Amino acid sequence: MSTLVTISDPRAPAADAPRVRHREPGPRPGWLRVRYHRNDTFRELERLKDGLDLVTVCEEARCPNIDECWSAGTATFMLMGDICTRRCGFCAVDKGQPGALDANEPAHVAEAVRRMGVRHAVITSVNRDDLPDGGAAHFAACVRGIRAAAPDCRVELLVPDFEGDLAALDAVLDAGAHIVAHNTETVPRLYRRVRPQAIYQRSLDVLAHIGRRPGVLSKTGLMLGLGETDDEVEDVMWQLRAVGCDILSLGQFLSPTTRHLAVDRWVHPDTFARLAEVGRAMGFRHVEAGPMVRSSYMAHRAFDEPSP
Repeated sequence: MSTLVTISDPRAPAADAPRVRHREPGPRPGWLRVRYHRNDTFRELERLKDGLDLVTVCEEARCPNIDECWSAGTATFMLMGDICTRRCGFCAVDKGQPGALDANEPAHVAEAVRRMGVRHAVITSVNRDDLPDGGAAHFAACVRGIRAAAPDCRVELLVPDFEGDLAALDAVLDAGAHIVAHNTETVPRLYRRVRPQAIYQRSLDVLAHIGRRPGVLSKTGLMLGLGETDDEVEDVMWQLRAVGCDILSLGQFLSPTTRHLAVDRWVHPDTFARLAEVGRAMGFRHVEAGPMVRSSYMAHRAFDEPSP
């Protein structure tokens, strides 16, 4: 009979030592701890999603807030499959050649929103640069389906840049969403590394076009911790206000895997609080800022809180 002998390495950290993950600047601070809690609402939403063959960005992007949001009965649905045509260095969604669109998907999303009794639905998508309109018609069909199935539900979209095709963007805006968001993600200096197939000015042009549409609020989000400075973030915030952006989200970047971009710094909650105050002083209708904030996190608060 053989005997397995384990030899301790004196250089190894103690069992209770803070864990240092690959591509992160030291142990995660206490403010990044997430409490996992899954209740019956979480499981019912999961069954509903699977039964209607829907995809959520909560799962595909490995959002740390999935337990909190799903247990509260909210989820962000992702249209047009789970494969993206772009290769952004921060994103966990699979990259490659997407399949054909599911013509039943808009109806399925609308049915899910109706059955869940959602007051504020958030819908996003992968980038579909393989489609002539970037998927704009599919977005529009989804909005119309939700408005018909759940007339009292507010609809928020998080759209790609449609490669600068403003006619495609107009097709989405014409469908009647209440909020249309497009994420700038980071500061201009880092675009080539973070979003190699995107153009910062093009994203600003998309937000400006949304901002000119009466009755529609424009929204964007940035990740902090990719190598930007606070001054660069404030410069972007001023540029966003200059093009009429109404709502801003700021959150901590977390590297999904060792194949993705590294985290440059842990941004303290006090920094997020200060930037939120700066943003409100600039005139943003609403700023959602904090280490665990993501684009759709607490999205309803932009309506529930009074505008400045």
